[in-house]
Amino acid sequence: MSGILDLLNSDLGKTIISGVSNQTNQPQNKTQDVLTMALPVLMQAMKRNASTPQGAEGLLGALNGKHDGSILDNLGGLFGGGVDSNVLEDGGKILGHVLGGKQQHVENALSQKSGMDAGSIAQILKVAAPILMGVLGKQSRQQQVSSPSGIEGLLGGLLGGNSKQQEQSFLESILDADGDGSVIDDVAGMVLGGNKKKGGLGGLLGGLFGGK
Repeated sequence: MSGILDLLNSDLGKTIISGVSNQTNQPQNKTQDVLTMALPVLMQAMKRNASTPQGAEGLLGALNGKHDGSILDNLGGLFGGGVDSNVLEDGGKILGHVLGGKQQHVENALSQKSGMDAGSIAQILKVAAPILMGVLGKQSRQQQVSSPSGIEGLLGGLLGGNSKQQEQSFLESILDADGDGSVIDDVAGMVLGGNKKKGGLGGLLGGLFGGK
């Protein structure tokens, strides 16, 4: 899963990191670390939600409508002068829907690992959530996903499918954990260092955004 750095190292990724960093008044390197850990967790949570017919239907509707990927076409405009309050409100709704009662726990775990306060983490996630939905919307259009069953496959493919069971279980345990934040150390090691193979989430995102 280290390949997600391909996304964050691409021109698009740098625009996202710089914009989110300015929006939250946090250093770019810390913002990058938080996004590197947070994006797979959000995707795993979305995959869980899409495992029910209603959840998959809802996500498909969002990707075919508001979150069709067009947000990625004008990130300069999105971040210029500060992120629009409507986008932040939308991000808050996405997080509430995707993470539910686990939202505060995920924020606290990311805060413990990154050394950034939980309030700033919450802001970063609010900005990142609509962008991540845009990434999914763009990918679903490219793969012509038109059925709820295709959505779970799309998310599974982005997360690395069955070949990444160990990583999947780490992400699951963050969403299930009791709040001590220890599991995120393993995830951070895996995302920020450990596994150097391309493929899974990062390889696909790297390809999508022109990463090497």
